[in-house]
Amino acid sequence: MKIRCVVERITYQNPENGYTILKCRVKDYAELVAVIGNLLDVNVGSVLLVQGNWKVDAKYGRQFVAESWEETLPATVYGMEKYLGSGLIKGVGPKFAKRIVQKYGVDTFSIIEDNVELLIEVEGIGRKRVQMIAESWERQKEIKNVMLFLQAHGVSTSFAAKIYKQYGNESISIVKENPYRLADDIWGIGFKTADQIAEKLGFEKNSFVRLRSGMMYTLSELSNDGHVYAEKKQLLKAASELLGAEEEFLVMTMDDMLKKEELIQEKTIKKIDAEGNVIEAVYLPPFYFAEIGVAGKLKKLAASSATDLLWTGLMKARAESGNETLSVNVESIEKKAGMVYDEVQRNAIRQAAASKVMILTGGPGTGKTTTTHGIISAYKAYGLKILLAAPTGRAAKRMTEATGLEAKTIHRLLECKPPEGYQKDEEHPLEGDVLIVDECSMIDIVLMNSLLKAIPQNMRLILVGDIDQLPSVGAGNVLRDVIDSGSFPVIRLTKIFRQAQTSRIIMNAHRINEGKMPDISNGKDTDFFFMENEDAEAVVPQIVELVKTKLPKYYHVDAKQIQVLTPMQRGVIGATNLNLALQEAINPPEHEVFLKGRGAVMMPKNTLRRSGFAFREADKVMQIKNNYDKEVFNGDIGIVESVDAENRILKVNFDNRMVEYDITELDELVHAYATTIHKSQGSEYPIVVMPVLMNHYVMLQRNLIYTGITRAKQILVLVGTKKALSYAVRNVIVAKRNTLLRERLTE
Repeated sequence: MKIRCVVERITYQNPENGYTILKCRVKDYAELVAVIGNLLDVNVGSVLLVQGNWKVDAKYGRQFVAESWEETLPATVYGMEKYLGSGLIKGVGPKFAKRIVQKYGVDTFSIIEDNVELLIEVEGIGRKRVQMIAESWERQKEIKNVMLFLQAHGVSTSFAAKIYKQYGNESISIVKENPYRLADDIWGIGFKTADQIAEKLGFEKNSFVRLRSGMMYTLSELSNDGHVYAEKKQLLKAASELLGAEEEFLVMTMDDMLKKEELIQEKTIKKIDAEGNVIEAVYLPPFYFAEIGVAGKLKKLAASSATDLLWTGLMKARAESGNETLSVNVESIEKKAGMVYDEVQRNAIRQAAASKVMILTGGPGTGKTTTTHGIISAYKAYGLKILLAAPTGRAAKRMTEATGLEAKTIHRLLECKPPEGYQKDEEHPLEGDVLIVDECSMIDIVLMNSLLKAIPQNMRLILVGDIDQLPSVGAGNVLRDVIDSGSFPVIRLTKIFRQAQTSRIIMNAHRINEGKMPDISNGKDTDFFFMENEDAEAVVPQIVELVKTKLPKYYHVDAKQIQVLTPMQRGVIGATNLNLALQEAINPPEHEVFLKGRGAVMMPKNTLRRSGFAFREADKVMQIKNNYDKEVFNGDIGIVESVDAENRILKVNFDNRMVEYDITELDELVHAYATTIHKSQGSEYPIVVMPVLMNHYVMLQRNLIYTGITRAKQILVLVGTKKALSYAVRNVIVAKRNTLLRERLTE
């Protein structure tokens, strides 16, 4: 059976599988009707024609289960007002929707369609707004045709809008010709969505275009797991599982792609697997050339001379004295800086003075920052121009605060300008004598290649990082490979300094790194707390109470300064669910406003909805993809400054820089009251709350817990079980990443 309904509110939505619970107004029903099913990206105000059946749920009562649905234009005055006020038409919010419909009633849509200039008669609407409404209405009409076609082929509204934005009026013909283009051209649309469309369009299971796209997707997914290449057998197996195609067709497809150099197979380096077979490494071209580039440039850099005063003076002094170990006078650097370094730190400073490429590594409290400061002092004494960089804005900011010199993100240093890309490269190199890069464990193979391209031959390079942290989110394990190659001087800082020894966070981080259980005895003056709770459902309200009330009250901090870190995205204590609970508690949908004559009243906050999530003013959010146009990058955290429901835009404050998002761009943002430990790399927070339960056992690894703990600057609160913590500490099985960088550096 079919029902026609107007969407009043979205109660729940799972963006992973599209499962949605809507509250809808249906003719002849006094109360709102619950409509459930795969209704992803339906908007409040939409008029839906839903095919399905009624059922009675023991807990939730009467519900309409949707099997299929389509969006239609409303026919009633009420529906028209809801539709116009939903934000679909730019320039019309709830206020103007009410006024327009009050004036024109059931003729509203025909007025907008045929005589839009009449809207000038509506109070508050000027010519500029009329023009905006007219353009938006036309665009919606065009989009509608595309939407209807795409929805008939199983594409959600938000993806349909993105497709239209990318291809315009050619959307339908492009999709018909090659739906797999969607997976390449549009962020968020994966192979599986494209494959569903292709199936409905009648594409064969073993067609070349499908197998090629599936192969590319498989390699891309492997790179998301950190692999720079796929073993041939591994690739064929994964592609076969994905595509359900016969191996002979896959082998033919792969051979064709290798011939056309859409894929590249490693020919020179022979790496043997556990069974003694030579690994056949297959690369996507960007990763192959990035790995080749990183290895080649590092070797060239290390083999060439610097041209600065320190280098030339030191080399001359060594030649004249015959002392090949001669280096700078660390004692005078100590005197100038008012510091006393230990012997390992002194060695680091001496080594940096005589090195073209050097690595400095160590855990928290071992003096990486102090040593870096000493290295900078040595360089400054000889007038060297020093550049500082880090992968994230927060890490760069910390570096600036610690050194007193300006540190930039790698993207800013390389002057990233879309769509051209990085302005700094081999032809336009960086200018300076030394580049010091912090948090290098976060740098993936592609970014490292872009950075190295911009370094001139005479420049020095110092890489600083903690190799015990999680490796980069992107492909590769650059810092570890560079260290393991043994091709460059490495200084390891292991001594925990006295002031750091008073921090239970730091001491426990090192204990975990050594495979020992941390000290979880709570005390009044400690900075490390453990709260036992094995019930995942009960942990959620406990974390909410800690973040909203207990910790802000005790430590006199704003709740938004407290960061919840969790091992996983999904599940009861995953980031998604925790964010929903924390947002509801910290930034609820209504706020108290004092109105003259009415006293204090609760008013709804301006809200934009996307994929079932509500974005409100004062929400804490995170960018989840690199957006070079906006100059915001994966992992950047900001606060929603304002929400314009009428024009469907919101502004986010990223460290005092305003960035504007249209409603179609909101899938680049997620709430960040809670985030995964992976996403927290390179950041530090005053207070961290972290659940550690067996629900996360697939992710519970020593380096994950170690990384999470070391994000806390002042206070860390673990909530969970000793069993889960012990399991994580003992679990050193880290997923192996396919990379040949170490081998390339030693060949």
